[in-house]
Amino acid sequence: MSSSIHIFSLSGQSLKLDTAKHIEPHLKPLIASNTVTEIHLGGNTLGAPACETLASVLKTKTRLQTAKLDDIFTSRLLSEIPPALSSLLTALLELPNLHTVDLSDNAFGLNTVEPLVDFLSKHVPLKNLILQNNGLGPNAGTLIANALTALAERKEEARKSGKEAPDLETVICGRNRLESGSMSAWAKAYRAHRKVKMVKMVQNGIRQDGISLLLTDGLVWCEELEVLDLQDNTFTITGARALSQVVEGWKQIKELGIGDSLLGGRGAVLFAEALGKGNNVLLEVLRLQYNEIDSVGVKALLVVAKDKLVKLRRVELNGNKFSEDDEPVEGLRLLLEERKENAGVTGGEWGLDELSDLEEESDEEDDDVDDDNEADSDEQEETEDRREDILKDADQEEVQKVSQKKDDDVDALADSLGKTEI
Repeated sequence: MSSSIHIFSLSGQSLKLDTAKHIEPHLKPLIASNTVTEIHLGGNTLGAPACETLASVLKTKTRLQTAKLDDIFTSRLLSEIPPALSSLLTALLELPNLHTVDLSDNAFGLNTVEPLVDFLSKHVPLKNLILQNNGLGPNAGTLIANALTALAERKEEARKSGKEAPDLETVICGRNRLESGSMSAWAKAYRAHRKVKMVKMVQNGIRQDGISLLLTDGLVWCEELEVLDLQDNTFTITGARALSQVVEGWKQIKELGIGDSLLGGRGAVLFAEALGKGNNVLLEVLRLQYNEIDSVGVKALLVVAKDKLVKLRRVELNGNKFSEDDEPVEGLRLLLEERKENAGVTGGEWGLDELSDLEEESDEEDDDVDDDNEADSDEQEETEDRREDILKDADQEEVQKVSQKKDDDVDALADSLGKTEI
């Protein structure tokens, strides 16, 4: 007798399911239901035989829309992951309504990424992809990006033959050490998926050259972008210039995350001037922490916020180089507080963040944004030196096992994406 459940979940039970015998008792509710639209399996560890058994059930669940397969291979040998992953993803390829896939917190290095590459290049219904903390590195990251480019071609072929093929709307690929070396492939992927609405690629060790390439060759084409988060990569003045060139094309943008990216004082002014062109009137949230932004940069942002960014409600500036008592800082605080009061809200993200970790501003004046190339080079060299220790730490993390630390924000986002309908 069939049952009517919409979410099948074994999430967070710390089950060690090696064989068919181990997993079969847990699958009875899934087998009995013809209405399941979501499966949540995160926080367990599955062996290849167990995955094969699970796959035989999954491929019959044609109403399935969301598959949360995060953190399902803890303690597994590298040799176990490819056949286990291949079984699951081969089954998912048969599901016409599966639009959201979360494979975060699984180790997909170069030796284990092949099944995922095959799936991503073929699964036409895909709308939302979440790959957070998978230990990809630049080589495997390039393969993933190339697979997404191939997917765009498959989607277009499907449309030409009269089939439904939704646009790829969400790409989350953070904490994956993608580095600058994979950015040419990622730029090509975004150029192919121009309807993408959300891109989050935080903490990937991308240097300013890679950031510039990603922005000017890839994301510049994504005119429907609503959320972009590139925090904890390296911009410097080079990346700031690239951002300033492309941001005016994002007329739908609501949230921009560029924190901990060494944007710099002059970079912040350039960015503010670009926002001042008036093409980003829907912008609501700006994350600019730990960027060496000084009072001059805050003043430029305040002017733009007053005149052009009429919906701006949240600005994060902690960890920069100014005093909390500086006039532009106080002006920005009052502006955002007034907007919150006028909106009549009590919760949510509004106002300035807590400025508890500000740096002392240098006595030297920040040069004009049109200084010569020598000044740009000096600032780049200085900021790169500061960043080196951070990148060395990240390099060490890359060769270690994928961290099992959960990202609550990504989990919450995965939940919300899973509830969207095709």
